[in-house]
Amino acid sequence: MASQEIDTDVPHQARIWNHWLGGKDNYPIDRQVGDQVRAVFPEIADIARHSRAFLARAVRFLAEEHGVRQFLDVGTGLPTSPNTHEIAQAHAPDSTVVYVDNDPLVLVHARALLTSGPGKGTTTYIDADVRDPRRLLEQAGAHLDLSRPVALMLLGVMGNVADQDDPPTIVAGLVDALAPGSWLVLNDGTDVLGRQPGPAPDETARAAAITLYVQAGAHRYYARTPEYLSRFFEGLTLVEPGIVSTPLWRPEPTQVGLPRPVDAFAGVALKP
Repeated sequence: MASQEIDTDVPHQARIWNHWLGGKDNYPIDRQVGDQVRAVFPEIADIARHSRAFLARAVRFLAEEHGVRQFLDVGTGLPTSPNTHEIAQAHAPDSTVVYVDNDPLVLVHARALLTSGPGKGTTTYIDADVRDPRRLLEQAGAHLDLSRPVALMLLGVMGNVADQDDPPTIVAGLVDALAPGSWLVLNDGTDVLGRQPGPAPDETARAAAITLYVQAGAHRYYARTPEYLSRFFEGLTLVEPGIVSTPLWRPEPTQVGLPRPVDAFAGVALKP
């Protein structure tokens, strides 16, 4: 799909997400809608922060413990430090990181900010859409050696893909193109923790937030279940602790115990 021109009058998920993370790369409409969503679904700010922290833990895990040196970060959104390349190249300066997005505002910021450090690694941005995996892989293959292991990172992106586009098949196509020894790192929003057992549970806070989000003109987000997310990992070997609430995936030690679960789930898996 071709990228659209920047429209500062329509809210955009990457810019709203940037606002929730405390960034400045957003417009008044993004802050307005972001604040409205947060008012009905306060947990969204925690989800944004925990998703960013998961990215850091997963990249360190792969770079340090498994020697991964190639990262394909799809749906990267606006640069928010620490970024994938900063984490990977801090632990392995020769790492190659390819970012993928299809938002023109992301393109502008990525070209300015996503640069490699003094090591031998490289950082590249390509303009592609996850719903066109063939084109995405063609472009990524110009910068990555797809005959060697790659960490495919899909953080918060598949929730933007409608059911009719068959998200599991898209992910399977991307993974199938990667070499054995590659990894899938996936995190997405769910809508399960706020529901109570019963024949007709009330609308959850997230569902209300999504409705508000769409009414404001933003792209619809599809919050799914952890069982649905497990379909993305079929044929792969999940590492412990499996598919869990995002802050509970190999959490950092704290003085107050484990963080509480949020309505987003994550997993990391190896391609045999």
